[in-house]
Amino acid sequence: MFLKKMHDKRINKTYLSIARGYRDKNGKAKSTTVQTLGSLEKLQQEHDDPIAWAKEYLKELNTKEKENAIPVLVKYQPQKQIEKDRQNSFNGGYLFLQKLYHQLELNNICDKITDKYKFDFDLNSILSRLIYGRFLNPSSKLSTYEFSKTLLEQPNFELHQIYRALEIIAKETDFIQSELYKNSLKISDRNSRILYYDCTNYFFEIEEQEGLKQYGHSKENRPNPIVQMGLFMDGDGIPLAFSITSGNTNEQITLKPLEEKILKDFSLSKIVVCTDAGLAGAANRKFNDTLSRSFITTQSIKKLKTFLRDWSLEKTGWHLANDKKAYDISQLDDIIHYDKIFFKERWIKENGLEQKLVVTFSLKYKNYQEKIRRAQIERAAKIIANSPDKLSKTNQNDFRRFIKKTSVTREGEIASKQLYSIDNSIIKKESQYDGFYGVCTNLEDDTNSIIEVNKRRWEIEECFRIMKSEFKARPVYLKRDDRITAHFTTCFLSLILHRFLEKQLGVEKQPKKEKFTASQIIDTLRDMNFQEITGKGYLPSYMRTKLTDVLHEKFNFRTDYEILTHSAMKKIFKQTKI
Repeated sequence: MFLKKMHDKRINKTYLSIARGYRDKNGKAKSTTVQTLGSLEKLQQEHDDPIAWAKEYLKELNTKEKENAIPVLVKYQPQKQIEKDRQNSFNGGYLFLQKLYHQLELNNICDKITDKYKFDFDLNSILSRLIYGRFLNPSSKLSTYEFSKTLLEQPNFELHQIYRALEIIAKETDFIQSELYKNSLKISDRNSRILYYDCTNYFFEIEEQEGLKQYGHSKENRPNPIVQMGLFMDGDGIPLAFSITSGNTNEQITLKPLEEKILKDFSLSKIVVCTDAGLAGAANRKFNDTLSRSFITTQSIKKLKTFLRDWSLEKTGWHLANDKKAYDISQLDDIIHYDKIFFKERWIKENGLEQKLVVTFSLKYKNYQEKIRRAQIERAAKIIANSPDKLSKTNQNDFRRFIKKTSVTREGEIASKQLYSIDNSIIKKESQYDGFYGVCTNLEDDTNSIIEVNKRRWEIEECFRIMKSEFKARPVYLKRDDRITAHFTTCFLSLILHRFLEKQLGVEKQPKKEKFTASQIIDTLRDMNFQEITGKGYLPSYMRTKLTDVLHEKFNFRTDYEILTHSAMKKIFKQTKI
């Protein structure tokens, strides 16, 4: 703040006031009046030296302002219109992401890439805004560019430079992944001994296939060209590396190339790769059957050889961890044993590969599967009664698999009339597997530890869910393969920031009933908006909650004061870039 003199020539009087200087969004220097002290003539009646007094008073105010102890007075005119084309509301939720972005040194990665190519645009500014936009306002690159203008800190790039940056990001995606992994080790331990791998695909709103965009088996049953993403996640649920392949690629052959890449680029040695049955063909199991690499994969009990399937479903010979007693699962107590996981194991030899088959049984899992089937049977009965014309060929998980079609006459002879009913034979066949779950591994570790590792496979499925729902990674509207790769690189980086954000908030350690969900965290950041008061500062316009308190506590800065002056907000900007 500074002392301001203003002379009114009409009445020949000089007035003193306290003013504050600031710069508008275009960088133009401006000032606003903080307090009017009065005319010099009147002040001379109260003070021997009004100028000296005013300077001393100004010094006192500046001291109080540094201590945030001075009230900020704001005047509004009920009949004065707001300034045309002036943005007043800004998002500040990105500041927590910005803190993580700099802790992971993504800005330094951008600097290294810039030095390599010598382009003239700010890659760091573009990449960071693409990530923040994917978090806070997932949309097209054009919309992301417009959204970046709504952040407290304005972008310093143009739209056409985003597309140039996408080309560079695509070329350097492997470098970005390996450097990011190394940087992450500086701020957190990574459980890189256990790696989870899975695949999914993303569709395009187009009809013609070309390049990466090819027709394949869509996991969302859409008749559009797709691309396929393979993703490795570490034992703590944090993404490690990804790859993009064409939509018609067999997903089983995507594991080995990406695994070889991370073994080389990330300098990993002894690892255990955990996958689902669809990605664990004989070739992938043998690839990870070495002194330094092992595998854990789910195993369909239905697809086992008859003698192994019979052994798996046998009611006797079951065990609990740290318990030598053998149990008969047909005699379990629905209350005492509800949350217990029983298991049996044996070594088998399949396709020349020795592996341990572990089968688990859980009353809780059995109840869950029965509940899902009951709901599907109810849907099947409803469609038979109300809309039999909608029946068609189904897949193995579709509720319509329980519907049996028979063509009969009144005398029971085969005819053209179709009769639909619930197929009880299928229900009986499926129900015998309720509660059972199979796993194969070449590890000789304690069975309970193998079960615990496999239980975390749901987290990699959640990674894909977050990208498809909260981050809206699909449908994809980009045409060029390099821009498609860059798009998924930014989605991948956003997911890493999200996982580290969860880790910072201690989500994993929270009681289940109090756990912050992914959507709660993302929605909270999206809603953390601020109203700018010209020359004064920013008014938080979001609701203070338990989550916002935890965010400020963990990231060591606060935006939840009644008003933040421009100088206070600048300090926060600096804090988030350390």
